[in-house]
Amino acid sequence: MSSPFRRIEEPSDCWVEIQIDGQTTRAREGDSVAAAMLASGLSSSRTTPISGAPRAPYCMMGVCFECLVEIDGIPNRQSCQIVVQEGMQICRQIGTAEGYR
Repeated sequence: MSSPFRRIEEPSDCWVEIQIDGQTTRAREGDSVAAAMLASGLSSSRTTPISGAPRAPYCMMGVCFECLVEIDGIPNRQSCQIVVQEGMQICRQIGTAEGYR
């Protein structure tokens, strides 16, 4: 996927490999999961439980809860508040997470 975001890469940048919806991608060490998802070209992180409308990170500071995703099997995580780690498994959340209704 292409992204509208352009990064200035510096020689000292460290990268980690993560998986988003089963696809391997690189993320800059220290970035939030939300930033990594946006940089990878994804335009939404979840859908609403009722209408299925797509939602994307909005405030990027943990206030709005629009960036909920499943991380390493745990649903309803605020992706803007979690730093990427090597091998992290991220899944966009479709509707309500099972067991959390």
